[in-house]
Amino acid sequence: MVEGKIKFPLWIAPETKVIVAESFQKDNCKSMSEFIEKAILFYNGYLHARHAEYYLPRVLGSVLQGTLGLFADRIGKLLFKQAVECNITNHIISADTDMDLDTYERLRSRSLREVKQTKGEISFEDDLIFQKSL
Repeated sequence: MVEGKIKFPLWIAPETKVIVAESFQKDNCKSMSEFIEKAILFYNGYLHARHAEYYLPRVLGSVLQGTLGLFADRIGKLLFKQAVECNITNHIISADTDMDLDTYERLRSRSLREVKQTKGEISFEDDLIFQKSL
């Protein structure tokens, strides 16, 4: 018998015992008791931890990083394409507009305020109504 350990009755469902019997060697445990003790300590640590990421499997973290990385790459490419199209539109409009730099700066300031106030939810219709009212 191992020093410093106590023996007590443990009641578990037969299905749970099968899980323990099938899993304890995969975790490099010498006995089912060691596996159960590690599981209890793990769960206790999980309950008292401030950050659950210590208890999430590393594989899950890797999968999430990979998925988010692909998502970030896709969004980056789409934003680049959108910026190119926006720049083309800017060139077309600026080539056909009679606007001085002062008017542009005032319009830019107004646009900045509108975007901040609406948190980016701007409407072409609202801008059209504003421009027609001038």
